[in-house]
Amino acid sequence: MRRALIVVDLQNDFCPQGALAVPGGDQVVEIANELLAEIPLSVLTQDWHPEGHVSFASSYGRKPLELDDSTDPPHVLWPDHCVAGSKGADFHPGLKTDRAKLIIRKGFSLNLDSFSAFFENDGTTPTGLAGWLSTLGAGQVVVMGLATDYCVKATALDARKLGLEVIVVTDGVRAVNAQPGDGEAALEAMKEAGCTLLKLKEILA
Repeated sequence: MRRALIVVDLQNDFCPQGALAVPGGDQVVEIANELLAEIPLSVLTQDWHPEGHVSFASSYGRKPLELDDSTDPPHVLWPDHCVAGSKGADFHPGLKTDRAKLIIRKGFSLNLDSFSAFFENDGTTPTGLAGWLSTLGAGQVVVMGLATDYCVKATALDARKLGLEVIVVTDGVRAVNAQPGDGEAALEAMKEAGCTLLKLKEILA
């Protein structure tokens, strides 16, 4: 079975000093590089939002990290981040992007957010990644990146729904933890869905 690597959103805005910095986000860059060197079939995902995006608190005159209770379930409103073409949307400068075979940009529709690498947040609009992996015969994906409790979790769970084997790199992810424990809860949810949780050294062994 062919294996593919999915590196989720290792972008400036999710790293220290970024608009939506994930604590320790830059610490996983070298792990990504090791896996990019090890797994030839590799994908990078990239948040790519228009100004005024539906996920931005500023679009509603609200404060970042407030809950938008007009949706069911309510969703978190984020600071403006990863605006298309901005420095914040660029990949972390230490990431070996030249090793990737595909870049998936997501969240580029004004009124539709996208956490998963496979589907927009409506759960039905595909990004095209599933078809690409299927065409190339990939039945297993190794998932890592930012953030554990949002885009990594959504990507891993959608991969399982699509019938893919999933390995989550536990030392290659970091969480937002908007609520304490969100990261650990996300890992548990992925495990319960049938994902295998491994550290880098176990994958490389």
